[in-house]
Amino acid sequence: MTMPRLDLMNSFRFLLSAALLFAAAAQAQTARPPQPIEADHIVAVVNDDAITQNELSARLSVAERQLRAQGTPLPPRNVLEKQLLERMIVDRIQLQYAKETSTRVDDVQLDAALRRIADANKLSLSGFRAALEKDGIAWVKFREEIRDEMTISRLRERDVDDRITVSEGEIDNYLASPDRAKATNEEVNLAHILLRVPEQASPDQLRQIRARADQALQQLKRGDDFAKVAASFSDAPDALSGGAIGLRPVNRLPGLYSDAAEKMKPGETSEILRSPAGFHIIKLIERSGGAAVQSVRQTHARHILIKTSELLSDEEAKHKAEILKERLDNGADFAELARSSSNDLSATKGGDLGWLYPGDTVPDFEKAMDGLKINEISQPVKTPFGWHLIQVLERRVADASQERQRMVARQALRERKSDEAYQDWLRQMRDRAYVEYRLEEK
Repeated sequence: MTMPRLDLMNSFRFLLSAALLFAAAAQAQTARPPQPIEADHIVAVVNDDAITQNELSARLSVAERQLRAQGTPLPPRNVLEKQLLERMIVDRIQLQYAKETSTRVDDVQLDAALRRIADANKLSLSGFRAALEKDGIAWVKFREEIRDEMTISRLRERDVDDRITVSEGEIDNYLASPDRAKATNEEVNLAHILLRVPEQASPDQLRQIRARADQALQQLKRGDDFAKVAASFSDAPDALSGGAIGLRPVNRLPGLYSDAAEKMKPGETSEILRSPAGFHIIKLIERSGGAAVQSVRQTHARHILIKTSELLSDEEAKHKAEILKERLDNGADFAELARSSSNDLSATKGGDLGWLYPGDTVPDFEKAMDGLKINEISQPVKTPFGWHLIQVLERRVADASQERQRMVARQALRERKSDEAYQDWLRQMRDRAYVEYRLEEK
């Protein structure tokens, strides 16, 4: 059965933030005069865990480097510190939940992600590590930060993206919409600011958060940089990246954003928008034509599947896949290994899956496949079916049948719902947690 397709933009947020962190670190001056060492203390209690001043100061230092590297004017330090503490609290809540639900990223998956980050910086993995350590970033700490980002991304897949449903009626209405053709041919580049509102917010809390939204809007109206205001006010995970959503088809944005962007010109900023998640401000950066729904990208791929069973544990299946990968790297024939070792019906065809449309495979498989170059063979990839080795043979753009148009419509509607559902999920997680602030006012 085909599983819902993952929003790739969000699933690779950890790669983007890591690349930004590296770029910021590379531009930082490492030779600094010795600073007085202050005694560490707790600045927030999150359930049964604590965030210390040293942790917050380290995050603040990285954030300031990142903002400088992006050319973003720095907010007042105490404002940025408060914003970062709240983001750390939300991240800590998610990581605690991941631990409770046995959600983890193993070393094989982590190393594959680190190699992609190194590739993005045009470095080998060893060169990337050396560059980080030269700039004072401990490799072990960096690895664990990336693991945390990946874990949070995996939580979103499991608890949000994979639970979004789209009815046949919604698809019918979408395809019948007179604005559909325009929407599928139009993309917009947006940045946004989100001020999250608790689910059971009191009238006083609502007034306070609305007042902060008004303050953010007033700063924008007087000409302050949008990225600076986002870093100062936004509760969204992308706040330190200027709130950048990036170029996306209009029909895949939350309805609140697409409706507002429809009336805006590039460079304009919206008034305050209200949703169940909170208060929003968006900026339209650019508008351009996009890909029509009649054409979709197909991938011709093959794979080897090692299934887990009562006789073969997950660890043993993974180890077997690693051995097969080593044989492939040393010149073994993929088709022959698939015929002899794969536990899939495609084994008789040398593992050939034919031409795949987006959504034909489960999210973890598709994410790994989409990240491969032609003829490249993946590291072992885990899905609900077992461990896979994937090779991409060809890619093409093909006309979409009526069935495929419905599939693309389903994906568009899923992505439209995804951001809203994630913000709602985060709000619920935050509301259920016990949080005690101990950050001293300065």
